[in-house]
Amino acid sequence: MGKQYDVAVVGLGGLGSAAANALATAGLKVLGLERFSPVHDLGASHGESRGVWQAYFMGPEYVPYLRRAYTLWSELEEASGERLFHRTGGLCLGPADGALIPAARESAEKCGLEHEYLTADEVHARYPQFEPAPDCVAVYDPGSGYVQPEQTVRVGLALAQRHSADLHFNETVREITENPGGARVSTDRGTYDVGHVVVTAGCWSPGLLPELTFPVDVLRKVMLWFEPDGGAQDFQPGRFPYWIWEGDGMVGYGHPAANGLHGGVKAGVHSGGTPTDADGVDRYVQHREIAEIQDFLRTRIPRLGASGRYRKSAVCLYDNTPDQAFVIGPASAHGRVVVAAGTSGHAFKFLPAIGESVMEIVTKGSAGQNLSIFDPARFAVSR
Repeated sequence: MGKQYDVAVVGLGGLGSAAANALATAGLKVLGLERFSPVHDLGASHGESRGVWQAYFMGPEYVPYLRRAYTLWSELEEASGERLFHRTGGLCLGPADGALIPAARESAEKCGLEHEYLTADEVHARYPQFEPAPDCVAVYDPGSGYVQPEQTVRVGLALAQRHSADLHFNETVREITENPGGARVSTDRGTYDVGHVVVTAGCWSPGLLPELTFPVDVLRKVMLWFEPDGGAQDFQPGRFPYWIWEGDGMVGYGHPAANGLHGGVKAGVHSGGTPTDADGVDRYVQHREIAEIQDFLRTRIPRLGASGRYRKSAVCLYDNTPDQAFVIGPASAHGRVVVAAGTSGHAFKFLPAIGESVMEIVTKGSAGQNLSIFDPARFAVSR
């Protein structure tokens, strides 16, 4: 059978929609394969908002990639005619000698990013919704904000289809095989011969790449939304920032009210999580899980945690690598299979840049950005 497509993209969530769009826009004949319906809530690309941050606590080596992502978020807005990035400013809070604050300051200072270093009193004066303890400090990144994952995935898929991508939903990939001249994808509906395969299936990716040593812990995470005491006016974008906060042995996070006065204010815990299986995850949120986040917020953002009202919750999945860095690059002997996975709960802000990198690897053999920290080969086991 001759090649039907230049490239197949397996998994059409956040990373897959970005990759399909970049590949189709570059002129390739793209097949997209998704085991669920479009813009589903069963993986890691849902939940109304995702933080976007440049003074990044993961390290200054991430900042050039984030700068490229910011440029591409703007280009996506222009191509789609929709506003995607909402700039609200962002706070990284915690002890001065903790893990987050020194790392965020290092990224900002080494990379020449606009930022401010704030005391607890300065944080409260600027944002009275916060009640940081006296020993808490913050790094303020004025360029921070959020994007909405469901909108982003929908836009990526629509742009890919605009450039003639053929997207199949509710079709499950069973096997991916490679040969020197291409690859074959077998699904529950048929078989496709392609030039390359891009695997962007999140927590399901390792099962599709049995020849790649790809250690991933699948973690169940809980997102909550609260109705603030006194209403949500003070928690709207422009009046309340994206925030991430280290304290009490955990890292919490939250966003402004992304869906107006009646949508609730989102918060969750980035650290920790319950080990699970992607196909067997418990979608029911326990009372103790709600209480854990409320307890974290109680003294820090009292109008949410102490006197606020719990509104709703959702479960999502993290596919964590041992070093928390992504896995992006060739994943097979002949380079015909490319992976972008291992997102570790912090890849959405990079989304259009990762899509571009995947396209460059497929079309040119390497990415324009330095992706050495994301090389799948770092997990290779000597035999």
